[in-house]
Amino acid sequence: MKIYTKTGDKATTSLFTGKRVPKHHIRIESYGTVDELNSFLGLVRDQNINSSYKTLLAQIQCKLFTVGAILATEPSKDNRLKIPRIQEEDIALLEKEMDVMNGELPEMTHFILPGGHPTVSYCHMARTVCRRAERMISYLHENEPVPEGVLKYMNRLSDYLFVLARKLSKDVHAEEVKWIPEKLD
Repeated sequence: MKIYTKTGDKATTSLFTGKRVPKHHIRIESYGTVDELNSFLGLVRDQNINSSYKTLLAQIQCKLFTVGAILATEPSKDNRLKIPRIQEEDIALLEKEMDVMNGELPEMTHFILPGGHPTVSYCHMARTVCRRAERMISYLHENEPVPEGVLKYMNRLSDYLFVLARKLSKDVHAEEVKWIPEKLD
């Protein structure tokens, strides 16, 4: 099978159902941004980090393929997808992992500047791409319904990635730099 189909040469692409839409359609932007996030998570997973983080990140990457498939399908044709949907347990797992990591971190009293170590920076990049995906999906949801589980999962995932970045800072002994606003004279 050839990877190139030439069907997108006129700036359109197919949804899962075969419906053709412009490549700039908000549905395409949404799942394209989820795909970008998945690539950044692969970069984080490729770092020298705790194997339990790697395992969960691989699970999250699989969930993001589920999210992408859901977003690539028109809501009225949703029954064609023969895959499990995002469940409350998926969201609860992220919350549980955040609670565990937060238990090992100092209380946060200020905003934190991203950086301090490449691994931490990669995680912050993933977090910001996740937030952008969440915004795109929210915009899509205004026009066509998106399952509540997808909206919640993406919101919780961005929170998880923030906490993971903080935990990775601690693990690699990187200094968390607090944002202290300049004072007006």
